[in-house]
Amino acid sequence: MDRAQKAGLVAELKQVFNETSVVVVTRNLGMTVAQSTALRIKMRDAGASFKVSKNTLALIALEGTTYAPLSDLLTGPVALATSADPVAAAKVAVDFARTNDRFEIVGGAMGDTLLDVSGVKALAELPSLDELRARIVGLIQAPATKIARTISEPGAMLARVIGAYAAKEDA
Repeated sequence: MDRAQKAGLVAELKQVFNETSVVVVTRNLGMTVAQSTALRIKMRDAGASFKVSKNTLALIALEGTTYAPLSDLLTGPVALATSADPVAAAKVAVDFARTNDRFEIVGGAMGDTLLDVSGVKALAELPSLDELRARIVGLIQAPATKIARTISEPGAMLARVIGAYAAKEDA
């Protein structure tokens, strides 16, 4: 890899660090290509990305970003899971680590807040941004539904009573 390619990778990583909400540092010793591909697909489906990079290039890219505290975690063969949604990358990484013993979570960060393994697992337990949006929409729609049901209920009760009398007389 020549100097221009390395500079391009550093610029790309720096852009990722500037645009992301969470970074999860993982160690994936001995994973097969199929397992890595499955993890990347799960990350992509969740709106996250998973990238293996050289630690020296990642350390250079971390300089001047809010994720600078991650530099202590970048030792040995590590990979970075990132996402704009603060929960997506952590959720996929924790779920994958449960099913694969060769994949472990080293730590992570949300902005300048460093997370240990338990912090990443706690972050994964939170609902995602889409789930929160769905809950808010449900809460907003609930009062309108209740009002419509309350308004239509007296008429429906009257129709049931008349229907019951009609059925009683027919019998």
